Amino acid sequence: MHASLPRRAALGRLLGSTALLGGASLGLTGPALAQFRVEIAGVGATQIPIAIGRFRDEARSPQPLSAIIKADLERSGLFRSIDATASALDDTSRPAMGEWRSKGADALVAGSVTVLADGRHDVRYHLWDVVKGQDLGGLSLVVPAADLRQAAHRIADDIYEKLTGDKGVFSTRIAYVSKVGSRHTLVVADADGEGTQAPLTSVQPIISPAWSPDGRQLAYVSFEGGKAVVVTQDVMSGRRRVVASYKGTNSAPAWSPDGRQLAVTLSRDGGSQLYVVGADGEGLRRLTQSGAIDTEACWTPDGSQLYFVSDRGGSPQIYRMPAGGGNAQRVTFSGSYNISPALSPDGRWMTYIGQTDGGAFRVHLMELASGTVKALTDTRDDESPSFAPNSKMIIYATRSGGRDVLMTTTLDGRIKARLTTPQADVREPVWGPAAPPLKR
Repeated sequence: MHASLPRRAALGRLLGSTALLGGASLGLTGPALAQFRVEIAGVGATQIPIAIGRFRDEARSPQPLSAIIKADLERSGLFRSIDATASALDDTSRPAMGEWRSKGADALVAGSVTVLADGRHDVRYHLWDVVKGQDLGGLSLVVPAADLRQAAHRIADDIYEKLTGDKGVFSTRIAYVSKVGSRHTLVVADADGEGTQAPLTSVQPIISPAWSPDGRQLAYVSFEGGKAVVVTQDVMSGRRRVVASYKGTNSAPAWSPDGRQLAVTLSRDGGSQLYVVGADGEGLRRLTQSGAIDTEACWTPDGSQLYFVSDRGGSPQIYRMPAGGGNAQRVTFSGSYNISPALSPDGRWMTYIGQTDGGAFRVHLMELASGTVKALTDTRDDESPSFAPNSKMIIYATRSGGRDVLMTTTLDGRIKARLTTPQADVREPVWGPAAPPLKR
């Protein structure tokens, strides 16, 4: 079962690796990788036409602020850009709403960027509801040049929330594993794929990255010591801690919602079973006592239950049990092969990889209250789905053109954005938590 479980090829390596320690480099080494290119493949049922003018004095900024905001909003699939290149508006303007209505805009954005005496940048924007003729307010952020992209993402989040009522995720981060030749790199990037950093590079595989709830650490499985061990690493400082290095394999880390524990899969007592261990590596406790392979645990948002994969019924299916251990209930019944569960932060949904009758591995979505299931993709080799912090999008890996690529999809499956790198295979994406606020 292991060789065909999520991250299917990666787990096969986990079981068979005899790699020796060496080749790793710690600390941030980026920016290092090629940037993503986003391709919108679908069209939403409704899109808000929005005009985003070039910010006043944006030419003096090292970042194209209005273009970043525009790309963020378009990637969500909920917005359609209206040409505003001739606009001379800024955040202090009083735009003629009738003029913008005649251009087909429902919303209008204008702003400015000013270099302050201390070298920081004062970024301001304003948003108007053109249809209602309402001033929807704006935002002012004072940031160093290095944070200008984040400032643009924050503004996109603000616009998204004001116009949809949902939290934006443009200022969040993702993590994934990149492979070029024999070099494996753990990559952290902005949600749009820009601003890449490389917390770890190794000639040995890196698998199963998982964000801590505060976004400060990543847990993952490392093969550097000649066997699979679970490691946590502070993203900024590079400081690492081995939290599970028992006899046999140590795999599939998943942080508890309070960040104090990790659920892991260990084979120390024979077959692969679920355990919890403290984030400091202490207090190991066994959760399952089955004769099957139990793996890939994920926590419910309130920390009360664990969903996991087991072949105890004869084929890989997803089960649920109390977080302290106990009786497990089967959750998936459609299809003979369902793996890689991930729960939405709002607790409403579970995404997973299910194998279709034709043999394809596709991203599926289950509404937990009703048990209703639908496939979100029509590809064949999907892996590792992970929810955005606002529970509105899913990032996953798939094969396209003979390469591993990353995709995002909305929960209705209509809008998919392909995130590509020209030189690397990328896999095992995981969406990080909401970013801490920037100073206003």
